[in-house]
Amino acid sequence: MSKKMKSYSAQRRLSLALRYLLLGFLAILWILPIVWIILASFSFNNTGFVSEFWPEKFTLDNYIGIFTNNQYPIVNWIINTLLVAIASAILSTFITISVAYVLSRLRFGFRKPFLQIALVLGMFPGFMSMIALYYILKALNMLNLVGLLLVYVGGSGLGFYIAKGFFDTMPRAIDEAAEIDGATAWQVFIHIGLPLSKPMIVYTALTTFMAPWVDFIFSGIILSTSGNSKNYTIAYGLYNMLTSSKGASTSNFAQFIAGCVIIAIPITILFMIMQKFYVSGITAGSDKG
Repeated sequence: MSKKMKSYSAQRRLSLALRYLLLGFLAILWILPIVWIILASFSFNNTGFVSEFWPEKFTLDNYIGIFTNNQYPIVNWIINTLLVAIASAILSTFITISVAYVLSRLRFGFRKPFLQIALVLGMFPGFMSMIALYYILKALNMLNLVGLLLVYVGGSGLGFYIAKGFFDTMPRAIDEAAEIDGATAWQVFIHIGLPLSKPMIVYTALTTFMAPWVDFIFSGIILSTSGNSKNYTIAYGLYNMLTSSKGASTSNFAQFIAGCVIIAIPITILFMIMQKFYVSGITAGSDKG
């Protein structure tokens, strides 16, 4: 092997080593807070913020206490959030996939202006509309979980760009062959479009399920006037746990961390099971815009 080849090989190995070191360092930075939260949830603490990384004493009191505390009904919060998240995932996925399919496969007069308007509207963060949504829902007497569901589902139609990119990659010859056989546009969508878009459906369902599960901003605004803590979602309920009264952040902090671990478990398991389809949906939807 020539000196030039040896030099190139050494440089390549050094470059790979530096990359792996950087990735390892970033992985540690990312994993460290998660490990700290899990360890802190098993620590005995009633003085506020958990300052030690490794607890002196491991205990399950935080998990037992959060489920037996009648003042903070976490079971109701989990059920409320689960119902809203499932309903939001089903409705939002159907709306998003339908809008994406129509904009990808059909041609109509207002199609291009709609794509441009939707792109501009999508640049604005959703929380900019929360005050207007609050007063609209208040006028309709819907400052409850149903109103919160409408907020999540209402904006789902604008999240069609990734799904549209996926449908753009599907050959139109498949649709044309079905139409020649006498299939309507709806039948082509149901019997051809949906079965072929399984990765995108899973990706959309996962994102629309996770949004209500971890959302605090909209749930805090819409549910803040509710007089019954049993009607809260898990994110707002845990926040209210720390701010409901003076000294609550000190006495309930360890249970709050245990609650954070509890709500992270379903999302983690769901993401691990559906990861293959999630990645396929992202990569397929980004091939063509």
